[in-house]
Amino acid sequence: MVKKISTRYQRFIPLIIVVIVIAIISLNVLNQIKPDFDNEQMEIYWPTVEWKTNTPESVGFDSVKLAQGLQIINQNNIKIHSLTIVRNSEIILDAYFYPYDGSIYHDLASVTKSITTTLIGIAVDQGKIDLDKPMVSYFPERTIADLDERKEKITVRHLVSMTAGMRCDPLNDGQNLDSMRSSEDWVQHALDRPMVMEPGTEWVYDSPGMHILSAIIQEATGMTALEYAKEYLFEPLGITEVWWANDPQGITNGWGDLSLYPRDTAKIGFLFLQQGKWEDSQIVSSKWITDATTIQISTKEYRQEDYGYGWYISRKEEPIQFFRADGREGQRILVIPDMNLVLVTTGGGFELDDVTPHLEAAIVDLQNPISPNPNGVSQLDAVIAESGNKPEVLPTAQLPEIASVISGKVYEFGSDSPIYKSIRLDFNDSSIAKFYLEVTYEPVTRVARVGVDGLYRSSLVGRPVYALGTWIDDQTFKIEYNEGPGLNEFTFIMNFLDDIVACELVGFGKAEGRIIE
Repeated sequence: MVKKISTRYQRFIPLIIVVIVIAIISLNVLNQIKPDFDNEQMEIYWPTVEWKTNTPESVGFDSVKLAQGLQIINQNNIKIHSLTIVRNSEIILDAYFYPYDGSIYHDLASVTKSITTTLIGIAVDQGKIDLDKPMVSYFPERTIADLDERKEKITVRHLVSMTAGMRCDPLNDGQNLDSMRSSEDWVQHALDRPMVMEPGTEWVYDSPGMHILSAIIQEATGMTALEYAKEYLFEPLGITEVWWANDPQGITNGWGDLSLYPRDTAKIGFLFLQQGKWEDSQIVSSKWITDATTIQISTKEYRQEDYGYGWYISRKEEPIQFFRADGREGQRILVIPDMNLVLVTTGGGFELDDVTPHLEAAIVDLQNPISPNPNGVSQLDAVIAESGNKPEVLPTAQLPEIASVISGKVYEFGSDSPIYKSIRLDFNDSSIAKFYLEVTYEPVTRVARVGVDGLYRSSLVGRPVYALGTWIDDQTFKIEYNEGPGLNEFTFIMNFLDDIVACELVGFGKAEGRIIE
């Protein structure tokens, strides 16, 4: 009987072999996409002082393919400023693209929101904030407009999940921010917004709501969000250089304007990958990490991902599960736990899909190292160096006579000025000038270095800015002012005559300023 059965099914043997081979290949592909990592058993390197680096091959990536991907990114003129990949606690790629060279921190835009909500989580762990406590209870000395029954129901939990229900244009966050920043008291403006829906029912992108969270941190801890972050988040992670703007009342901007170096930004993603643990300390509880990176509310048609507490979460149907902090123009922290991977980008206007397809081809084996390839690593290093190449330096032109006359003078503008209140330029015979700018919506004067030899120069303190200056004629100076860099790009054209400057902010309007005696 056995012989008969074997003979009877003998013609199916080739088909069975094919099916088995296909099954084995499919299983390997699935393992490539979702390898089974156990962070508890894997040796972890903590980059508190500095990141450890390794070759892409050491973690299953191909250096040549990464180099080819970076070349395509360069050829396509994608407005990316930096690209950092961390895998298995080591940096395997850290690339910078001119004019950004990594020598100054980068504005993270709305990635800031993910940091603000993380600070809320730390304060919850410390018992200083209650997620289910009403928002208005944190502001007993404020008289809040439109304080109806629905507004009284808003809790901290609603704010961290962007479900507060106050008026906020879901498609024009810039308008929401402009309206708030044009008011005398930004927190008051954010609190005074009328209700448009029941709290907790719908997700609406809400930058003013994130600023309320910053004020709650200050009310609950007695420290600004920046001070609180330095003590309980940044310093334990070895993040020492940071810039974070504040409102006219001194409350840290909860929705944006946090600036960190890309490598330090990667530490935030790595902290979340390690469930809030850092060396021997639990910086933020594992419960908060889990809740923050679990879907709390659907974003419906507004986003391709849903929302947790300040983080975007991949939907369940996605083949690769991830969570992400997002900021406009290309600021991102992407964490893929199943790949034990953190990817950080900064930029001046690009989407992640502009970059990742050119990197995916480099993934060879996510479970094992592949053969070392020193030549491939050298090729990758050469492409990284090429990405940061500066244009040729121009000879420093002789300054026109007017430069010495206006140098150090402060020009003040009236109410017809579009954004700025005063300007000042300092010139000498070097290739760098200084530009002092006082704007209407910020309490401090900005100071930017301006290259006058054809190269952008970065600011060394305060808001990150790259600036390039050119004398159009003997009385007219133009500044390309790249703030962020890459988030806001302005062009100033200044014509000087006696004690008056006619200043045009291209695209916004003109105004006249006079020297302050």
